Amino acid sequence: MNDEDKAIKKTIAPVGKKIKLEEYPTSWKRSEKFQLNGLRLSLQNSDTIMKRSLEQMKILQEQLWAENSRSLLVIIQGMDAAGKDSIVEHVMSGVNPQGCEVTGFKPPSVKDLDHDFMWRYHTKMPERGRMGIFIRSYYEEILVVKVHPERLHLQSLLKDKKDDTIWKQRIESINDIERHLVRNGTSILKFFLHESLKEQKERLLARLNDPNKQWKFDPNDLDERERWNDYMKAYGEMMEATSTKEASWYILPADQKWLAQTLFAKIINRKLESMDLQLPQLSEEVIKELSDAKKRLMDE
Repeated sequence: MNDEDKAIKKTIAPVGKKIKLEEYPTSWKRSEKFQLNGLRLSLQNSDTIMKRSLEQMKILQEQLWAENSRSLLVIIQGMDAAGKDSIVEHVMSGVNPQGCEVTGFKPPSVKDLDHDFMWRYHTKMPERGRMGIFIRSYYEEILVVKVHPERLHLQSLLKDKKDDTIWKQRIESINDIERHLVRNGTSILKFFLHESLKEQKERLLARLNDPNKQWKFDPNDLDERERWNDYMKAYGEMMEATSTKEASWYILPADQKWLAQTLFAKIINRKLESMDLQLPQLSEEVIKELSDAKKRLMDE
């Protein structure tokens, strides 16, 4: 196993094993002992590492688009101020917007609540040939709602449903749906941006102190911050139950944004590479038509 493999392995939530988030650091003190894209994984090299990843991603995305038979779903979860928006901004900036759709899910509407918990996510699944990015996702239904079980009463559930069975059933539904997606050509990557309580405080204060970012601050973030331990427990249980061979979770050190972003980009490229994307094979008839078209242009 080379240094690059070791760096990626360090982030994977293993399948079938208990997930203890305290065992996953929110920052890496010795990141430079690993390599990505042929360079030591350091802040000084991060711009070059990212540039190489984006160049590769652009080529791979074009192949995904041209093949038009498979798709990639990328799910990003994390606490407030974990860097969900910025990781999309920095990493997905180099891809063709025609082949990538980003969806940020807010609290469900009244119409959403009148359907099953997965309803509003189905229509946003990526089409063949495309990449779909979910900033927050259906996993909120076993995270936020689990920390705030009173919100279940807004969902018009069957009266015989008990809170202690709902989570198990929703996990089963999610795993079944993800297996269905994979069987039908949608590869799935799931990322948890793992930040510390201390780092979140500094980022929230930075928002409050910056007039250009104050609009991003939500007073409810402080209420959720008070439930930090409940959320960490819910995240650990969620990843333990839904990290599967079809769709593993990756736990990224979000206190170091540059590090989370470089790992995020590399993991996406590795997934696209593993899909062995193929450009369309042209028939002899089409090749002849192209040759004729070239000759007509040259003869003008």
